[in-house]
Amino acid sequence: MNEETRISLERAETLKHKIDDYMSARKSISRGLEKKEEIQGRKRKILNILNGTEEDWNNYKWQLSNRITDVETLSKVLDLSEKEKENINEVASQFRWAISPYYLSLIDPEDPYDPIKLMSIPMKVELDDDENDLDPMNEKYTNPAGCITRRYPDRLIINVTNECAMYCRHCQRRRNIGQTDSHNSKTKIQESIDYIRKNEEIRDVLVTGGDTLTLKDDMLEWILSELKSIPHVDYVRLGSRALVTMPQRVTDELCEIIKKYHPVYINTHFNHPMEITEESKKACEKLANAGVPLGNQAVLLNGVNNDKFVMKSLNHELLKIRVKPYYIFQSKHVKGTRHFNTSVDAGLEIMEYLRGYTSGLAIPTYIINAPKGGGKTPILPQYLISKGTDYIMMRTWEGQVVKMEDNPAFDIKKVIDKSIK
Repeated sequence: MNEETRISLERAETLKHKIDDYMSARKSISRGLEKKEEIQGRKRKILNILNGTEEDWNNYKWQLSNRITDVETLSKVLDLSEKEKENINEVASQFRWAISPYYLSLIDPEDPYDPIKLMSIPMKVELDDDENDLDPMNEKYTNPAGCITRRYPDRLIINVTNECAMYCRHCQRRRNIGQTDSHNSKTKIQESIDYIRKNEEIRDVLVTGGDTLTLKDDMLEWILSELKSIPHVDYVRLGSRALVTMPQRVTDELCEIIKKYHPVYINTHFNHPMEITEESKKACEKLANAGVPLGNQAVLLNGVNNDKFVMKSLNHELLKIRVKPYYIFQSKHVKGTRHFNTSVDAGLEIMEYLRGYTSGLAIPTYIINAPKGGGKTPILPQYLISKGTDYIMMRTWEGQVVKMEDNPAFDIKKVIDKSIK
């Protein structure tokens, strides 16, 4: 064995053992693609309770109209205690809840700490929050017209609906949910589109809510066609968690509509590897095959994914279904969600454990939304230690401190002039 091979093998062995902890931990992390039989069993139980058929299950309109919204039906699936029922009803008087039959099938009824349950079923702790605000981002002051939210120079949001297939307990816009589903009127959306037409600096439009994909196909197509007709709009983004909570919404008809108006991007919202199932995989792949780039915006949630191994597993599972991990958001301080808040240190630990320990494709940007609408602020571990006039001292992903030359760039015009004279 030559010296180069010996050193290479020793290095490979060192690298291999750097993720021994993850290889061990991942065995205990629930992943939807590996829980197919358990999910199918719960699906059959739910269909029996709701008198539904396989055809019903695969119809998103049935999923939407059969959202579970009462504790008696829910308790037939989750076997809730009387105390839990009382708590859910008490929370419901202030904060609405609903869960699609599909998303309910992902909950392990034997696990009181199930992450899917934490994100979807109310807990009394939601009422014990006197510190946080219902509108911590001050969105009420960012609405120049129609149903727009504008916080940046060249992009804005159109909020088209308050309806979702499942009302997340950590929702940043729970103030808009109310007790009834309500799409914004065509008149109000038209006012938003007219505002975009008049402001040529707007090149990026995010259509969201609520969940954009709860709109009917014809309404969604009208919005896309109107935005596509504006010359200075480069592309449209759709915000939707339906890929996670009601993947049946991704029909062939929907894909054909979107294909007409490219470039269209979709940002979705997976928070835990258990949410990535055969059905959500199928939905994402259909959209990817229709030419839609998919990005994921996870939220760092206490008890759900504030764990470096869970987040790494989530990002790996996302790439399997052709979704790029895009952001990890620090949870916002929304009233009723304080129990989900984590420290910034938890986010930094996750980022430290991703960089170098997995591929760049699996590393999102860690974002904190500055209070009162200050905007997205990227947060990174500190790798630059010090800087001189012609060098930098930096820390590698393995913690080694190294010195590197930092020379100013040549005057490229002088270089070119010298070479041609």
